[in-house]
Amino acid sequence: MTGTFNTPFAFETIKVELVEDHLLLVTFDRPEAGNSTNTQMGRELLELWTGLYIDQQGVRCVVLTGSGEKIFNAGGDLKERNNMTDEQWQQQHALFEKCRIALLDCPVPVIAAVNGAAFGGGLETVVTCDFAYAARRARFALTEIKLGIIPGGMGTQNLPRAVGVRRAKEIILTGKPFSAEEAFEWGVLNKVCDDDKLMDEVLETARTICNNAPLAIYQAKKSMNVSTQVDLKNGYAFEIEAYNRLVPTEDRLEGVRAFNEKRKANFKGK
Repeated sequence: MTGTFNTPFAFETIKVELVEDHLLLVTFDRPEAGNSTNTQMGRELLELWTGLYIDQQGVRCVVLTGSGEKIFNAGGDLKERNNMTDEQWQQQHALFEKCRIALLDCPVPVIAAVNGAAFGGGLETVVTCDFAYAARRARFALTEIKLGIIPGGMGTQNLPRAVGVRRAKEIILTGKPFSAEEAFEWGVLNKVCDDDKLMDEVLETARTICNNAPLAIYQAKKSMNVSTQVDLKNGYAFEIEAYNRLVPTEDRLEGVRAFNEKRKANFKGK
């Protein structure tokens, strides 16, 4: 580690490591349960994403992956959910809903490094992240329809945005798994990597992001997120508002100065 990322308590179900300056590695860490999301993990992820919304602590990029080599995240922990009352189920899901919104609103770019299977909520996490790379061995599915429910972690919203409505209907209504190559072809993934090269390639991209001006990173992400929610002119108005917030910053002055002096910029997030 090159620094410290402060959290109010020790996490039990996720690992959070500042592996390099400005680069945070977050790992789903329940390998004995397929890295599935239980209530405790929901609480911890909500704390993490909400904390980054409030104070980025110098973090410019997050890489999200799973423990081990077989599973990224298997979705909700069905063993914990077995025999839950309707009230208990809905209360847990309300926690998961807040967690999903917090990930969506996180100002720091989040890259999914899909090391293995991403089923159910695991795939929903992948398409909620800003973009994703995957190992060739990775497999994907939204299997909720086979359990008598539907995707409830933004799957019916984010998947159509990633792959188009017709492909999303096929994926969700059949519940059939698909390969990393198909995920790339359809738009779920940005890149498929050899299994042993996944983290190297993800971290290389994350480092590139970390070398850029952090305030500009946050404003660009926010503006692009808005682009899918509003019409073109209102989206452009938001973009200009985000742009103008960057004009009086020290980083804008430093970036132009470094370009003219033919050196690497030293951005400080100010």
